[in-house]
Amino acid sequence: MTNREFFLSRWEPEQPAFLRVLRALPADKLDYKPHERSTSAGDLAWQLAEELRVLAGVTESGDINWESGSRPATLDEIVAAYEANADSVRKLVSTMDDARWDGPGRFLFGGHEAWKASVSSIFWGFLLDAIHHRGQLSAYIRPMGGKVPSIYGPSADDTGGM
Repeated sequence: MTNREFFLSRWEPEQPAFLRVLRALPADKLDYKPHERSTSAGDLAWQLAEELRVLAGVTESGDINWESGSRPATLDEIVAAYEANADSVRKLVSTMDDARWDGPGRFLFGGHEAWKASVSSIFWGFLLDAIHHRGQLSAYIRPMGGKVPSIYGPSADDTGGM
């Protein structure tokens, strides 16, 4: 199994958990923050969708350029963007050859190089960052009045069918 195939084998099973967490957010409380310095729930949810959009835009040269768009007004729009962007990443990584996957990459933030590594390292880094932010969001849900979904196993609110 190549590194790219392994990435897909780990990335793919994470997607349902991302969608469960996004859909568990109370749609009328996207401005919720547990602390004044925290990012709002809606902005974190949008960041997850945007990270996938940015990855799907990797160029032939390996550049990944972060230029964030404005957050949609509704949770349904955020979830729809996440799903569409996840599909784009799925197709891209499935069809990318290993030379490009293992080749040089640059993560550009506002046009400035923020990270230089292989394309694969950048994709792995984005996956781990997204899992981190999914964890943040899952901690927001209950104080927002929602029910925390099952992620890797049951939660106090969702037994996951167990």
